[in-house]
Amino acid sequence: MAHFVIIGAGECGARAAFALREKGFEGEITLIGAEPLAPYERPPLSKGSADQAREPKFIAALERYGEQSIDLKLKTTVIALDPATKTLRLSDGQALTYDKLLLATGAAARGFPGVDSTSQRIRVLRTHADAVALHAALHPGRHIAIIGGGFIGLEVAATARIRGADVTVIEGLPRVLKRGVPEEIAEAITERHCQEGVDIRCGRTIEALQEETDKVVVRLVSGEVISADLLLVGIGALPNVALAAEAGLAIDNGIAVNERLESSHADIFAAGDCCSFPLSLYGGRRVRLESWRNAQEQANLAAANMLGESAEISAVPWFWSDQYDFTLQIAGLADEAVTHVRRDLDDGAFILFHLGADGRVLAASGIGRGNAIARDIRLAEMLIAARAHPDHAALAASSVKLKSLLAA
Repeated sequence: MAHFVIIGAGECGARAAFALREKGFEGEITLIGAEPLAPYERPPLSKGSADQAREPKFIAALERYGEQSIDLKLKTTVIALDPATKTLRLSDGQALTYDKLLLATGAAARGFPGVDSTSQRIRVLRTHADAVALHAALHPGRHIAIIGGGFIGLEVAATARIRGADVTVIEGLPRVLKRGVPEEIAEAITERHCQEGVDIRCGRTIEALQEETDKVVVRLVSGEVISADLLLVGIGALPNVALAAEAGLAIDNGIAVNERLESSHADIFAAGDCCSFPLSLYGGRRVRLESWRNAQEQANLAAANMLGESAEISAVPWFWSDQYDFTLQIAGLADEAVTHVRRDLDDGAFILFHLGADGRVLAASGIGRGNAIARDIRLAEMLIAARAHPDHAALAASSVKLKSLLAA
């Protein structure tokens, strides 16, 4: 029987293993994960409650892996990959051979330069263990400082304020959510955080961090000094490519794959946060997405192509963030847009349609309470996928149904 191995027991790897069974694969499947826990979802770590931090949201019950004949190896890492012999060497001393291999190694939180990874008061957030340590400090009377005004930093800030902790956010750029989120939406998010009592300081450069017995001291170039009980570093993530690079696979802002998720070596695929891929919807430009939905979609695509299909990436990139009662959603890639059209919805919600020079809808960004923008963003995704060039006035008019623009 053929033996398929998946390295990385996260969202992408676990769902790929189950997808292989759903598509009829009857050979051996080995799923290898470094953490002691069965595969779980990561979005609740920053967006979720304290209960979710204590008990992760598992992708499947542990017994399901056995029922599906998926050999789940936890607390195990792959220390060597030899594509020539199709052999893996594991941290427990075992050697495995594979017929096809999927690298779903994800990404690692970027640490602050010079900070020891074992620090107790300076933390990152990537794993369930990180979340448990962080949430233990989120309660009234505690002060949490956060470096980074991106999605992770602001989601944790919201969670901390809901639980009663004081929060200071330090961002080096002129505003929060500078990468990928339009200014109008960033302003709405900033205003809400300020209403909740979050101290947001943008355009600040850190001169030094000092960890003491009972606090962390952040010294800024401006002369400001911030003392906190705990410091969260939320300055992005780096793809886990060391194993692939050492094995000679092509690397380009992640493991470089083609539109079928095939790497530069035969029978080795990569999917999820760890890989970069060409996106035909945007002229074949190479992108890397750190997204829950992308991990799920590429898990299914990788499984199909490992079984001999030739399915290509076609999904529209999609991201979301929950902060207080606000939901922010972004569909598509807006960095090549030259203008935008605003569409106002009920209760202060709105969507910005980002348009290229030829009037084509490249992306849509929206913010609103609860599910206020969900339906329109989904229709916006369909407009983006259709490479639509709708009338600008119609886009702006909430009285005009987006579905009618799609039909047109």
